Amino acid sequence: MKKFRIAVDAMGGDHAPAIPVKGALAAARELGVKVLLVGREEDLRAELARHSTRDLDCELVPAADVIGMEEKPLSAIRRKRQSSIAVAVRLVRETGADGMISAGNTGAVMATSKIFLGTLTGVDRPALMAVIPNLRGPGTLLDVGANLDIKPVHYLHFAAMGYLYSRLILGIPDPRVGLMSTGEEETKGTETLREAYSLLRNSGLNFIGNIEGKDVFSGVADVIVCDGFTGNVSLKVMESTAEMISHFLKQEAQESFLTRLGFLLARSTFRKFRQR
Repeated sequence: MKKFRIAVDAMGGDHAPAIPVKGALAAARELGVKVLLVGREEDLRAELARHSTRDLDCELVPAADVIGMEEKPLSAIRRKRQSSIAVAVRLVRETGADGMISAGNTGAVMATSKIFLGTLTGVDRPALMAVIPNLRGPGTLLDVGANLDIKPVHYLHFAAMGYLYSRLILGIPDPRVGLMSTGEEETKGTETLREAYSLLRNSGLNFIGNIEGKDVFSGVADVIVCDGFTGNVSLKVMESTAEMISHFLKQEAQESFLTRLGFLLARSTFRKFRQR
């Protein structure tokens, strides 16, 4: 079986390099992948010294620069050609690494990937996608923030990307594609959404029509497409809802001796629920 090689931007994120290195080593240990840690060599060697790397397939790839979270992506890419993001992306293009991971500047990751890796044939813009749980299994939602103002054809491009990901990665044979709108009827939504509906209906994809916000978790669609503004707001609402439910459960668990006892007895169930 092929061993996957994953390039990791070890300098990306609010707690780098500590958290990226810790996560990469856990992946190497638990998933059996080879990790290529990309970043400032001195910083990474110091961080690796905190961990046991025995029997782990881990390689350090030096990168002199770091793109900060607050920097403007395009200007940062031009100025910092040896950034950890750029070097990690080039490992995919030039050395056959199977993928690249970064918790850093999202705009810089998107722009660098488009420059060095390109897009699928016919796709104008890359999109950000979230894998979300639903009543039937995992589903995908895109775009969740990269493209705030889009044309009808971009919904078709997002659908194609989500369809391929769901089929190849999530193992869904013929993913059902839904268009996020304000109603199920074909005539609902803005003019842009109505045009997108027509394109999707004639696309050859397994398009099931419009879906509403209440359908996101129902599992009626495996791939949900929307503009980046709608997707980003939806994702943040989902995150805050999950936090609220967790908070309410903790409150209820502390109400009395019996509820605390019940919580202790069901601790493993609540732990699984939280992980999901």
